[in-house]
Amino acid sequence: MNNFSHTSVLLFECIEALNIRDGFTYVDCTTGGGGHSLEIAKRLGPNSRLICFDRDKDAISAASERLKDHLDKITFINENFSSLERVIKEYRIDNLGGVLADLGCSSYQFDTPERGFSYMHDARLDMRMDTDSPLSAYEVVNEYSENALKKLIYEYGEERFAPRIASAICKRRTEKPITTTHELTDIIKGAIPSAARADGPHPAKRTFQAIRIEVNGELDAIKPLIESAAASLVPSGRLAIISFHSLEDRIVKQAYKSLLGGCTCPKDFPVCVCGRKPIIKEITKKPTLPSEEELENNPRSRSAKLRIAEKL
Repeated sequence: MNNFSHTSVLLFECIEALNIRDGFTYVDCTTGGGGHSLEIAKRLGPNSRLICFDRDKDAISAASERLKDHLDKITFINENFSSLERVIKEYRIDNLGGVLADLGCSSYQFDTPERGFSYMHDARLDMRMDTDSPLSAYEVVNEYSENALKKLIYEYGEERFAPRIASAICKRRTEKPITTTHELTDIIKGAIPSAARADGPHPAKRTFQAIRIEVNGELDAIKPLIESAAASLVPSGRLAIISFHSLEDRIVKQAYKSLLGGCTCPKDFPVCVCGRKPIIKEITKKPTLPSEEELENNPRSRSAKLRIAEKL
């Protein structure tokens, strides 16, 4: 394993958001290199515990080393955070004080060529956060139908040239399988008009994002995570979610909104019959954004948004 280097985004804003108190269990759903987890662990009292999730074995290894001075208070779970509800039941956690999820990929995953996440490095198409997963970018690019590719590139990548890109991929793979990130990048570049490539982000950025989201099912687990966390938090327990693109942020906002709402009975009903009550409240109406200093020191934080909720 290469050095697992990752700069935690909105680090101290997250720690403040969690409002860490002794006597409670905290969960870092996306441990990565352990930056957020370390700051949580430093603040744990003698009767507190930290649960660290990550489906990337390299992340678990790196975090275990980084958190070695606090291992007596930490439990590592090498799984997707979609397992949160089961783990809470399995470990009989009835004092859940805070849940944190940083939904972005780690710098390590992007900067390690053999993981196949980045269009900046030439490597075999992969993009799996869990290297034991059967679905990789290779299967998506070479086996999905043209309509399926067009749909996921348009929806997950918000790429307006999705039809052209999907068509170009399918045409090329009839000649031979597309095996590397640079092969795919060249195909994408060729499918996008030169005028559109002159400005804006790298032409492959949106398509690579879309394929990565598909490979890892990144959007599927967000709403269930928020619902499970909200149901299990103790009163005044905190939920802090960092998103990095509009698709993630939209899901977080909508999930929060559904838990913020109370009675849904028609206004002309004399009494409530639905019995629905708000479960959480928002700590801030607008998301917390990186400071100018953080943006200067860590440009990858520029799209981060932190949304904080508290259990009622």
